[in-house]
Amino acid sequence: MQDQADTEYLSVGAWTKRCYFAGRALMDATLRPYDLGSTQWYVLWHLANSGPCVQRDLGRALALERATLSGIISTLVRKGLVEQAASGEDQRQRLLTLTAAGEALWRKLPDLCFIQDVAFAGVDEAELAATIRVLRSATERLQALLQKGLSK
Repeated sequence: MQDQADTEYLSVGAWTKRCYFAGRALMDATLRPYDLGSTQWYVLWHLANSGPCVQRDLGRALALERATLSGIISTLVRKGLVEQAASGEDQRQRLLTLTAAGEALWRKLPDLCFIQDVAFAGVDEAELAATIRVLRSATERLQALLQKGLSK
């Protein structure tokens, strides 16, 4: 374990990454008894909250690469939690829907809001809002630079 002096001088990016990984580890530990990983949970969350969707659109919404999403969907289909069928609009596209077993599991899963509540307990609302604005803006600028660099 690193001592406090080693972590005191980490950059904003390093602390953002550490916070993300700590939250994700807690999420994975909480979901382990349900035989789910955090990315599988995000797929189920999206389907439970937004309804059926085309796999391509889900990949965009969750910012997952096609190959990564395909593996996750295959696992969820094998577990009987998600159904994958040809889309009525485009037979090449796969429509994803929660199965009855997927809906039942979703209702049993713990509310993961406690992770954010613990992480940001005691943080002033204005500071949290400023942090979100700064990280959103930084992300947008980096994504724009990436797109500009790729289009050359």
